[in-house]
Amino acid sequence: MNDMLSPAAMPAIADPKIAAQAVNVHYGDRHALHDVAIDIADRSVTAFIGPSGCGKSTFLRCLNRMNDTIATARVGGRILLDGEDIYDPRVDPVQLRARVGMVFQKPNPFPKSIYDNVAYGPRIHGLARSRADLDAIVERALRRAALWDEVKDRLAAPGTGLSGGQQQRLCIARAVATQPEVLLMDEPCSALDPIATAQVEELIDELSGSVAVVIVTHSMQQAARVSHRTAFFHLGHLVEYDETGRIFTNPHDPRTESYISGRIG
Repeated sequence: MNDMLSPAAMPAIADPKIAAQAVNVHYGDRHALHDVAIDIADRSVTAFIGPSGCGKSTFLRCLNRMNDTIATARVGGRILLDGEDIYDPRVDPVQLRARVGMVFQKPNPFPKSIYDNVAYGPRIHGLARSRADLDAIVERALRRAALWDEVKDRLAAPGTGLSGGQQQRLCIARAVATQPEVLLMDEPCSALDPIATAQVEELIDELSGSVAVVIVTHSMQQAARVSHRTAFFHLGHLVEYDETGRIFTNPHDPRTESYISGRIG
């Protein structure tokens, strides 16, 4: 069966925020991703689905060069952010990660106060000229993460003292504090209860009005609820990428249909 995506299965995206071209990833001798090509739209939610170990998180980490932190990883191909190759040697990965924020699977607040968790990025990137500026940035980020009303009277308390759902929203606030253009989320709800999951999903919907959100999820129901487009990965290949409704109701590739119906995965 042909692992290359046919042009008929690709949604046309005018002026994509991210354009990946022939992306291959190796970890030592293991070829983890094969010739992935995908355009990701601005101000929308794109979901990556597929079985465990299929390459979806590996590809997500390519989008802000997190694979640079793995000694054995080699990334080939091109990934363009607003038309500029993020793997160009002149691109500073630290500055790139201010533009392309990331939220991880397990909430990972720093062992600092709630305030200092959110202020960390703006401080290191010099985004605030004064304490008043920083206060405003922190409040804006916490409001965007729907957390301000719950923590505004205890900003000096440790972030690690919050509930799991609050910690994940704190991590989202930390990620959006640098005003990124893209927000990557690697299974952000897998450690959360249903109420906290619903809060984060509502937040994803709100954030997608101003940034490109890319979410890896093991939950097909979540992908169906939150995303505009869905990409299905299998065995290191991008099998199919289309509007979410079409992926779940009328997939182009038999492997996608098999995964969605529960026959593989």
